Amino acid sequence: MFAQYTDIINSKRPGFSESPYGVGTDVLQIESGLFYRSSDNEAYLANPTSIGGELFFRYGKFIEKLEVNALVAYQSDEFINLAGATYKTNGISKLTVGAKYLVYQQEYTDKSKEVRSWKRKMAFDKKRLIPSVGVYAGVNTNFIGKDYKENELTVKAAVLLQNDFTDRFVLLTNLIADKILSDSNQYSYIATMTYALNGKWSYFIENQGFFEEGIAPKYNFGTGLAYLYTKNLQFDASVRTNFFEDYSFVYSSIGVAWRLDRHSDEIIQSSPRDQISKKRKRRKSGNFFSRLFKKKY
Repeated sequence: MFAQYTDIINSKRPGFSESPYGVGTDVLQIESGLFYRSSDNEAYLANPTSIGGELFFRYGKFIEKLEVNALVAYQSDEFINLAGATYKTNGISKLTVGAKYLVYQQEYTDKSKEVRSWKRKMAFDKKRLIPSVGVYAGVNTNFIGKDYKENELTVKAAVLLQNDFTDRFVLLTNLIADKILSDSNQYSYIATMTYALNGKWSYFIENQGFFEEGIAPKYNFGTGLAYLYTKNLQFDASVRTNFFEDYSFVYSSIGVAWRLDRHSDEIIQSSPRDQISKKRKRRKSGNFFSRLFKKKY
């Protein structure tokens, strides 16, 4: 309950949203994917088609709640302008380095130990409505292709929220401010619902919106599947589009996430005095049946 680390890989893919939790100490995780994107309203001057790939590196060290990461994307674009002319660009389109930190972790009641009331055991834990909270800060570097450069560097910041409504049903909400320190600040949100079908398969439904000054808001909706091959290896596929008549947007992706797990749990040592104190508490609390049937006044 108090650690970032999980026994099985916890990947950002295939959605775009990010959990407030890190990978855990001494864990290196690599998430990679190939994508295809097509739209007909890019600056209202051309119809771009993009093919590319992404690499997302995540690493935890020293502090469980802290993760450092880096995202690099390479893509090849083909534009057809209104006159019918075609031109192409390619290169590294994004290189962002950042870190995230878990500010608040919500704790839930362990219902498995409730044996006196079936109603209490099955009741919804209202604390699950309060999300765990993380923050992210990063820098969009200028070490990218000349066709994708905007400024020397810009800043990206985000608030990351996660609600675990059940052990299988999770809601992620990201509030993002991007391209800070530039002339075109961009604000966006991502809301992702993830549901685990079983121990191997899970799927997601996602809504994303972008807001820029002087430009009409853009929204898209995505869905996809993830398959856990081993505890350290996951495969995924996704597709997304929009439902607006004035322009079209199509995005599809396939990917893989893998981690090098060198995590070890911290050893908590207790003194003989602590052990004696625990024994005394057990005596005072009585046996199982006395606790089960004792009256409350």
